[in-house]
This record gives sequence, structure tokens and C-alpha cells, in this order.
Amino acid sequence: MIEVPLQTIDNFMLELHMGHALLGLLALAILGALPLKSMKIIGLNIILVGSLFVLTPVSMTGDTVIFRLVGIALLMIGPILYVMGR
Repeated sequence: MIEVPLQTIDNFMLELHMGHALLGLLALAILGALPLKSMKIIGLNIILVGSLFVLTPVSMTGDTVIFRLVGIALLMIGPILYVMGR
């Protein structure tokens, strides 16, 4: 059995914060909705993750406002995709 040193994992995880976790959530949500071939579901996923970006405190996203701006952009794109879907 191969054991991974916990310090290596800890050093990698220390550089990540909530903004990175939300980006991963967005990627997984879109990949999970692709087999359904529904733009409405993808639009709803984008709206949900965008609202999470906007509602997350800046201190949890690495003290940068860029993730809040990404959330605002997703909140603009999500309804457009929802309306375009069948």
C-alpha cells in the first residue's frame, strides 16, 4: 500500500481556499449536467454557483474580489442560458 505523506497534502491544501472549491463545484456541476443535454439545468447550476460566489464572504475567498466578480458574471450568464434552453 502506498502511503502519501500528510505534509505534502497539507502543503497543497493550505494554498487553496473557498474560491477554488467553488470553481471545482462549478466544473463538477456542469460536467454532471452535460449528459442530460438540458441548457435549463446548466443555466440553473450556473445561477446557483454564481449566487454562492456572491454570497461567500471575501475573507473566505482569499481576500480577493475576483471571485465576487466571477459570481456576478455567472449570475448574468445563467439566466441567459436558462431562457435559451428548451
